[in-house]
Amino acid sequence: MDEERLAAIRALPKVELHLHLEGAAPPAFIRGLAQEKSVRLDGVFAGNGSYAYTDFGHFLEVYEAATSVLKGPEDYARLVTAVLEESAANGVIYSETFLSPDFCGGGDLGAWRDYLHAMREAAEAAERDMGIALRGIVTCIRHFGPEKAKRAALCAAETAGDWLVGFGMAGDENKGSPKDFAYSFDMAREAGLKLTCHAGEWRGPREVAEAIDDLRVARIGHGVRSIEDLALVDKIVENGIVLEVCPGSNVTLGVYPKLSAHPIEKLRERGVKVTISTDDPPFFHTSMADEYEALARVFGWDEEVFAEIARTSAEAAFCDEETRAALLKRLG
Repeated sequence: MDEERLAAIRALPKVELHLHLEGAAPPAFIRGLAQEKSVRLDGVFAGNGSYAYTDFGHFLEVYEAATSVLKGPEDYARLVTAVLEESAANGVIYSETFLSPDFCGGGDLGAWRDYLHAMREAAEAAERDMGIALRGIVTCIRHFGPEKAKRAALCAAETAGDWLVGFGMAGDENKGSPKDFAYSFDMAREAGLKLTCHAGEWRGPREVAEAIDDLRVARIGHGVRSIEDLALVDKIVENGIVLEVCPGSNVTLGVYPKLSAHPIEKLRERGVKVTISTDDPPFFHTSMADEYEALARVFGWDEEVFAEIARTSAEAAFCDEETRAALLKRLG
């Protein structure tokens, strides 16, 4: 594929469904905040200014250390603006981002409302000024445990609406099991929120099956190791479960040794609804445009394939139908 064609693919309008707000913070933004607040972030950055970590466990530690400089609603409003500037520059027209009440007010509902108000105001300004729409998905943090998850779910349920549209779970997949968090997912479901869950990134296909069966989610974050159980893949197809696939993240963290070994093409060929996201883009040295170009180079995907994936993403978005219709119109 020639460079002109790749440039055209990079420029396509994109929909991103799997983006951690704090994990999308540009390193320069976090460094700047740390300097403003006279906070030391030893071990967070490499010599070239990028985030520094050695493996997934260390990545989580660095993530939480970087997040520690975000001290209040105004910081999060500034973060939303910085992240959406990056996304819009990469052709993203709609994004859903994971938000955690654990980081935004320590699980306190009153504090969470203040954070949410600030983030929403910043998102609405970005939509007006940059043409990118953002919606929020509350996530509980798996390695924080089921009790903290209940507090996160309560925050989500009490603020559910046209902007806060979903509930999910992130964090260390090796801690506990999905059923431990069923109460929180039930609470969110009863509040009208749509559900997703990280699964099948570090643990195998059984983890994906349990997330689907025990939490009754519409989408799975990552889910790529479901390819190891073709009966499960068939179940995912039959139930219309959508996978929020983050190829660059999976390769950088070592889930797969290189992009050509990634199962996204095999999953797509078997009829799975796959979408493309960046997860925590500066941590993984990627962007949505980079993801598109890499997939085009490795799998030979053309504009038609990416347009189909963008439409799948818009159809799987947790937004209201009016927003979805406007997205699909922009995608053509």
